[in-house]
Amino acid sequence: MKKIAITALAALVFAACSDQKPTFTVEGTIDGVKDTTIYLYNNALSGAVKVDSAKIGEDGTFTLKGEAPKDPELYCINLGNQIIYVGIDSTETVTIHAKAPNIARDYEVEGSVNTQKIKELSLKQQDLRARVIAIQNNLDLNREQITVALQQLVDAYKVEIANDYIYENPASIYAYFALFQTLGGYNLFDRSNQQDVRAFAAVATSWDTFHPESERTKHLHNTTIKGMNDTRQQAAREMMAAEAATKVEATGLIELELPDVSGHTRTLTELNGKVVLLDFHMFGMKESAARILSLRDLYAKYHAQGLEIYQVGLDENEHFWKQQTESLPWICVYDPSAQSALHYNVQNVPEYFLIDRNSQLYKRSSQMKDVEAEIRALLR
Repeated sequence: MKKIAITALAALVFAACSDQKPTFTVEGTIDGVKDTTIYLYNNALSGAVKVDSAKIGEDGTFTLKGEAPKDPELYCINLGNQIIYVGIDSTETVTIHAKAPNIARDYEVEGSVNTQKIKELSLKQQDLRARVIAIQNNLDLNREQITVALQQLVDAYKVEIANDYIYENPASIYAYFALFQTLGGYNLFDRSNQQDVRAFAAVATSWDTFHPESERTKHLHNTTIKGMNDTRQQAAREMMAAEAATKVEATGLIELELPDVSGHTRTLTELNGKVVLLDFHMFGMKESAARILSLRDLYAKYHAQGLEIYQVGLDENEHFWKQQTESLPWICVYDPSAQSALHYNVQNVPEYFLIDRNSQLYKRSSQMKDVEAEIRALLR
C-alpha cells in the first residue's frame, strides 16, 4: 500500500509539473530602494498589460516572472514613474542591477542581448531629446537655423539607428523597438518617408519569415504596405508637380479648360490680349472674404483697361462654390480635383499668377511685392 501511494503521489506531481507553462524571469537589485512594489508589464499593441509584481526586499532584490511568449515580446519593469524596457524571446532569465534615483538610466543588464540593445537605444533616445532641447534653446540661432540643425540631427540619428540596430538584426525585438522610437510624440521613422519605409520593410520581411503568427508581424505588415502606398502616391504627386513646373518654365503657360457656373468651358488662352490675374482660391477658408474684397477693388479699377481675373475654385462642395461665385463679375471656374493647381505647382491657397497680354506667364505671387503696381505696368 505504501509503495502504491508513493507511486500515485509521484504521478500527481509529474502531472502538475507538466501542466505548468514555461516562464521567463526578470530579477535583480535596485540600490537605494527597499520595501517598494515593482511591476512587470507587457507592452502589447493594445496597451500595457500587467504581468507580475513584487516587493523589493530589504537588500534591494526583486524577482518577477511571466509566461514565456511564443514570439519575441516587449516588456517593461515600472518603479514609480520610471521604466526599464525588457526584450524577451522565450524562457530566459534577465538580470538587472539599477541605482536609484534614476533607474531608467543607471542600470546594467545581464543575460539578454535584446534588453542590452534596448537599453542602448533608450539612452540614445534620451540623449537625442536633450540635444533637441539644447538646439531649441540656443539664442544664437534664428528660426531657420534651428530648423536646419534639428533636421540634420534627427537625420543623422536615424541613419545610425537603422544601420546599427534595425538592419543588423531585423528579426529581433530590439529592431522592432528601434523602428517605433518617438520624439515629441511623433515616430522618428516615418512610414510616409521613402527612406524610412525601407527600414519598415526590412523588419516586416524578417518578422514574416521568423515570427509569422505574431500580432506584431501583422502590425508591421499593415504599416509597411500603407507606407509603400503613401510613398508611391507622394512620388507620383512630386513627379507631376515637377513636370508641371518644367512645362510652365518651358512654354510660359499651361492651358486650363474648366467649367464656369453655367457649365460653359472657359480657357486661359481665350483671354489673349488681356492682362490676366490667375487666382487659385477656396471660398471655405477664413481669409476668403478679405481676399474677394481685394480682388473686387482691383477688378473695378483695371477691368476697363484690360484686366481680367480667371479664378479657379478648389472647394469640394460645388453647391457652396456656386453660391459664393454667382454674383462675382469675373470668370469663375471650378476644379474640385485640384489638378489645375497641381499643374501650376500650387502648394497653398490663396495663390495667384499674372499673365501678360501675349498669354505668357509673367510672375507668381512670391515674385511680386506690389501686385497692383505689376498690373499697372502690364496694362501700359
